[in-house]
Amino acid sequence: MPFPGAKRWLLLGIALAILASYFAPQFNRYYLGVVIDVGIAIILATSLNLINGHTGQFSLGHAGFMAVGGFFSAWLSLKAGATAEAFWFFPLVLIAGGLLAAAVGLLVGVPSLRLRGDYLAIVTLGFGEIIRVIAQNTEAIGAASGLKGIPKLTNLGWTFGFAAITIYAITALVNSTYGRGFIAVHDDEIAAESNGIDTTRTKVTAFVTGAFFAGIAGGLYAHHKQFLSPTGFDWLKSIDIVVMVILGGMGRTIGVIAAAILLTLMPEVLRDFSEYRMIIYALLIIMLMLLRPAGLFSFNLKRRKQS
Repeated sequence: MPFPGAKRWLLLGIALAILASYFAPQFNRYYLGVVIDVGIAIILATSLNLINGHTGQFSLGHAGFMAVGGFFSAWLSLKAGATAEAFWFFPLVLIAGGLLAAAVGLLVGVPSLRLRGDYLAIVTLGFGEIIRVIAQNTEAIGAASGLKGIPKLTNLGWTFGFAAITIYAITALVNSTYGRGFIAVHDDEIAAESNGIDTTRTKVTAFVTGAFFAGIAGGLYAHHKQFLSPTGFDWLKSIDIVVMVILGGMGRTIGVIAAAILLTLMPEVLRDFSEYRMIIYALLIIMLMLLRPAGLFSFNLKRRKQS
């Protein structure tokens, strides 16, 4: 069962997202865009946390799933001539992008998730690069010049509504009876197999679920930026998402959310130091990893163990 009051928190999150969306026109457009970026980062980090954190795998292909969902949902919107008035059409194209990303995740996951550790990381990294190269050579989605003219459909309501659904769905899944298989695979895959758990099926389920939500995040990103370039989904993008999970604490949802917020806002805060921004950004990450190697919320876990 999910944590107590989970449905109440989900409904509260969606209600707050809708309320914030209603007042969004009064906000500064730049800050509004940054807040939407934060919501998309939360979806990406939380979905990858299911794979890398709860299940103990090491995927470096999350940007590839994001690209699949983003390009497909944007292509559907352009073909349908969607506008901001098409209220119910937008979630449909987002879910369609997520489903295609999940299907691709299944195709990649079935053969590759028999591997472990560094081998899995290399395979998923290669998959992400294959997706990028395919996008660069597909004329239907703009090829190397990118996909332009995507309608502006993403807002605070959709972004944080889907972020709330992502957090709830993954937390409920992990805390369910079936979800205990993820924890078992994470702790000891051989012991899990000896107790009758189909470890390959469990890992594929985590992989497909994570890919689905990454595809939705890609759709939100596409309809927020209104332009997609294949170079924006290279291996560095996957590394950014992995850093959010590691910095937040593997398998700790609250910590991963906090890290997603922090690492999205940090470059914006350092924008005035443009010449040294990336150096300062990298140093801050190194300091955080040295001070909190187990994640931002590692002290909470220690206190629980002592009590």
